[in-house]
Amino acid sequence: MSRRVVGVTLDNLELLPKQCRRCVYWEMAPHLREQAEEFGQTEVEKEAWVSSVLLEWGSCGRIIYSDSLPVGFVMYAPPNAVPRANAFPTSPPSADAVLLTGFYVLPEFRGGGLGRMLVQSAAKDLTRRGVRAIEAFGDASPSDTESDACGHTCVVPADFLTAVGFKTVRPHPKWPRLRLELRSAISWKEDVEAALERLLGQVTITTAEPAPARA
Repeated sequence: MSRRVVGVTLDNLELLPKQCRRCVYWEMAPHLREQAEEFGQTEVEKEAWVSSVLLEWGSCGRIIYSDSLPVGFVMYAPPNAVPRANAFPTSPPSADAVLLTGFYVLPEFRGGGLGRMLVQSAAKDLTRRGVRAIEAFGDASPSDTESDACGHTCVVPADFLTAVGFKTVRPHPKWPRLRLELRSAISWKEDVEAALERLLGQVTITTAEPAPARA
């Protein structure tokens, strides 16, 4: 079984599970979301949001495949592009962080490390772009009544976030805000580059003396 992770684009957005493709929980303010749901415009709004973030900021998600089957995804964006973030009691997110929003792995593929791979892929992408941290609002007490028949919920369980390295920065009995520092990854990259520079600086190149010309 092979696994690969690719960036979310407008071309592969339709590969998200149907309930996620239609969900604009994070992408719209609550009252606007209700209007979009009433008029059946959520898919259009989702595509418009992804298009806007891609154009103005860059890559905003990852899709993971098991062989040729898309089985999960993660979405992320700057907090000012996530209207729902303002509705949480542990808001606002830190100014130096990108906010993790949508996250889902098909139930039959859970427990195999795919969720961790998605987080690691997002962290790698954002580290390359100079982002200092990822933050997320977690659900500290998820219940079956808050998820659909496929186990889909709009807020990632806090237990999962802590399991993949997030730390709580603002506690709350229901909606804690958690943070994954990326500076260590950036520092590691800088340390490796500095070590390579020192190593190369110590290398001396010697050449053999030219043989004397024959008369």
